[in-house]
Amino acid sequence: MTALSTRQIQGESMWALTWRRFLKHRLAVISLGVLAVLAVAALAAPLTAALLGSDGETVDLFNRFQGPSLGHPLGTDAIGRDTLIRLLYGGRISLFVGLTAAVAAAVIGTLIGILAGYFGGRLDALLMRFTDGVIALPLLPLLIVLAALDLNKLGLPDAVAASENISLYRIVVIVALVGWTTVARLVRGSALSLRERDFVRAAEAQGASAWRIMGVHILPNLASPIIVATTLSVGNVILLESVLSFLGLGIQPPIPSWGNLLTNAQELIWDAPALAFYPGVMIFVTVIAFNFLGDGLQDALDPRATDRRIAGMSN
Repeated sequence: MTALSTRQIQGESMWALTWRRFLKHRLAVISLGVLAVLAVAALAAPLTAALLGSDGETVDLFNRFQGPSLGHPLGTDAIGRDTLIRLLYGGRISLFVGLTAAVAAAVIGTLIGILAGYFGGRLDALLMRFTDGVIALPLLPLLIVLAALDLNKLGLPDAVAASENISLYRIVVIVALVGWTTVARLVRGSALSLRERDFVRAAEAQGASAWRIMGVHILPNLASPIIVATTLSVGNVILLESVLSFLGLGIQPPIPSWGNLLTNAQELIWDAPALAFYPGVMIFVTVIAFNFLGDGLQDALDPRATDRRIAGMSN
């Protein structure tokens, strides 16, 4: 048997073992199924709208606050729009913001963390003090201030600042710029340990550049903590987007999101409580599911995490 085939078998066995450990985490498996259903339902929003004969935007004042029916499974809102269709389209936006901002923050955090961990010294001290400074900032007030900035005064063209989708992209950028610190600390700690390993020393002895060592030898070994941290952060990002949209500083109408659906329903809480209940439940279920999924991935990718958790409970 060749060395290559041996490595392939070992790699397949490792991923198979990881998958088996993940399957033992029942809440994580259930959460993965729930998130898959939510994602498929959100992506299929145009198909659902076509089947129901409603686009979720058409105003019908003669059918305000309708109850559930075949044509409107979750009823209609204050101006006669289909609640289910708007909920599905809102899910597309909220999930897009959560996943995109979490991945962008992970990229920033990975870059800062691996540079600090591999090079060490003054660069490490500088980057970690900068990270500490970002962590020390009060998150929600900072997000509110950044979200309330006038984009025209930042030098953006009027056409861009007035774009319908600018609030969507602004939230992604804002959350990514302040949400990278956890990943940076995790990556930096792992990189500090990995740079002392024999395979890194061997690559340095062979004359490999620092960028090649970080990209080829260190980064692949950081995949587990990065995946876990990113998964756990998605729920937090969705919650932050919902809070900002609820405050009127996030996703702006006519683009629906779960947060601004809650905002629109707050004045109707006594007349039509279902309009606030549906997006609230979707936010709750999605955030909890991502947290359970992150826990399951952590246990599967790092079995020592389970042992530490059990030890902590026993103490």
